[in-house]
Amino acid sequence: MDITAKYCHKEMDAYGSCVASNPSIWQEKCHELKMKVAQCTSSHPVIQKIRQDCSKQFMEFEKCLRENQSTPASCSAHVTRFLGCAETVDLSGVDTKPVPVPS
Repeated sequence: MDITAKYCHKEMDAYGSCVASNPSIWQEKCHELKMKVAQCTSSHPVIQKIRQDCSKQFMEFEKCLRENQSTPASCSAHVTRFLGCAETVDLSGVDTKPVPVPS
């Protein structure tokens, strides 16, 4: 999440605000903003590398979110495992400049 926030700050802020403002219907209400975060993260080389190297942890986190849509905080252990993996990814040679995302 920290990495996504670093490279996709604007999109994450908008999505986070939407989720916080709509606790019971965030899945439906914030879908478009979630897609903008996904678009940003899927196009950034650093995030692509982390998702590739930590795909198992990321898939477990996404599965937890799908299974616990009304209580996303219950997936905090999954987030911790994913972030722990992300911190170990070798980013040497990866372009770390932000990629512009169309609005």
